[in-house]
Amino acid sequence: MSTSPRHPPADPAGTRPAGPGLPLVVLAALAVLVTAADTYVVVLALPDILTGVGVGIDELQRATPIVGGFLLGYTATLPLLGRLADLRGRVPVLVGCLLLFALGSLLTATAVDLGPAVAGRGLQGIGAGGLVPATLALVADRWPPERRAVPLGVVGAVQEAGAVLGPLAGAAVLAVADWRAVFWLNLLLGLLLAAGALATGRARRPEPVGLALAALAAVAAGLQLAEPAALAEDVTLGLLYVPLVPAVPASTPLVVVAVLAGAALVVRSATTPAGAVLPVRGLRRLAGEVDVVGSALAVVALGSLVWAFAAADPGTEVVASGWLLLPLAAAAAVAFVLHERRAADPVLPLRALRPVGAWGALVVNLLVGVALVAALVDVPLFARATTTPGDQLGAALVLLRLLVAVPVGAVAGGWLCRVVAPRLVAGAGMALAAGAFLAMTGWDERSLDGVASTVVLLAAGLGFGLAIAPVNAVLLGVTGADVHGSASALAVVARTVGMLVGLSLLTAVALRRFTAEVAAIGSPLTLCPRTPADCPAYDAATDAAVLTQLQTVFAGAAVAAALAAVAALLLLRQTVAASRER
Repeated sequence: MSTSPRHPPADPAGTRPAGPGLPLVVLAALAVLVTAADTYVVVLALPDILTGVGVGIDELQRATPIVGGFLLGYTATLPLLGRLADLRGRVPVLVGCLLLFALGSLLTATAVDLGPAVAGRGLQGIGAGGLVPATLALVADRWPPERRAVPLGVVGAVQEAGAVLGPLAGAAVLAVADWRAVFWLNLLLGLLLAAGALATGRARRPEPVGLALAALAAVAAGLQLAEPAALAEDVTLGLLYVPLVPAVPASTPLVVVAVLAGAALVVRSATTPAGAVLPVRGLRRLAGEVDVVGSALAVVALGSLVWAFAAADPGTEVVASGWLLLPLAAAAAVAFVLHERRAADPVLPLRALRPVGAWGALVVNLLVGVALVAALVDVPLFARATTTPGDQLGAALVLLRLLVAVPVGAVAGGWLCRVVAPRLVAGAGMALAAGAFLAMTGWDERSLDGVASTVVLLAAGLGFGLAIAPVNAVLLGVTGADVHGSASALAVVARTVGMLVGLSLLTAVALRRFTAEVAAIGSPLTLCPRTPADCPAYDAATDAAVLTQLQTVFAGAAVAAALAAVAALLLLRQTVAASRER
């Protein structure tokens, strides 16, 4: 293991690691939970958000940037943030990502137009994405390879618990307040967790003057954006919102204070390196270490790929602007690989992926993402098409049967890795998920009413959970401590890309089969010549076609899960390098 201060070595006796303190790991896991839950809260509040930023309910297609902006920020910057976690330490990246998440929450909470809301969601995505690799790297720093599977499983369980707690927390907040309260709560939690990480981490404490300037700039900017009625409508305090130069709306006293305090903060950080709030003096060196060209190419490649699938309308296309975005992603990816091979300090050390276990873990995660997205999207759709027509809450509760088992499986998978080879645990988990999806292909309109469907859903969730810890344990075991942040970032990228690609491909195949089924039905005029407007035979046939479409997606998910099981058994190898931390 590296002997640098960022990655302290394990205790020679092997009894206690010299890594980060447990409170810091707990705070990092809580941060992952908060940001994971936010994703599902926003989906629940999306119609209200659109109305609040001036988008009509009949213009739901304009919601794509709000959802896609988060995914774009979450995925495209992961390689850079993972590399920063390796170069500058886990705590600075954790704190920085939490502050970005808080800033994005502030922008979204105060947005009255679509643009600021999209920008806020993009910043939230960047912050949320960087927390995962930094947290996984923290776990790897604290626990040696033979003991880290359980804590990795706990982190995975916490992340997946966001899918369960997010909708519940969102519903509770929306029951007593409007959608903006969700993001004000995110802002508060982000700031508290950042302060906690700074206090418990082994990071240099910021110097008081710079910290005061940062707080002044943040408060002034926050008050300007929020514009609370108690201040803006006050006869005296309302002058803070009156432009000093009438022709320049952005010349209010609050904006001036924020700009001046921000400029003073930059100067203070440049002239007082000890405890500087902003790493101004080290930016040039840092730019060389993180490989700016490689980072830019990675952002273009991943950003183009993510947007091509995230912005697509599954009903009409597999990818959006595929003629432009896919070639751009491919060209940027090729240029990235060629550049990384020659770079002295690559943003993604490709050499670290040479062990079979390393790239094999990414393949498994990609296939897991393909299968998982089918459950997240099509289980609620199946519920709404059968037992809970038009009931979004009822459909969500059906999905909850699957989601509650994922964290349980994640912890169980980590424990099993202590006594069973990780490849066997992951393979068994994905085989269980494949069997569950295979059972779903036989579901009919009454299947969700029985106990058997609950067993199937629990089995699927348990299977997905069992694969989390083994994949991460092998990936972090066969790579060195100096690249754990980058390796963890790639694992998240692989799963996210798998979900995006899987959603588009499985939906496209299913829709094609649905179209063929509907075409074979015939028209209502043929089936019910006397009452074509009220034709039970046609309605029943159409409903059957809808079920066929959903069953097709489940079949595709079963294939993806089975391939993930095979890949896990064959590729998740722990070689001699597993215990050789650089």
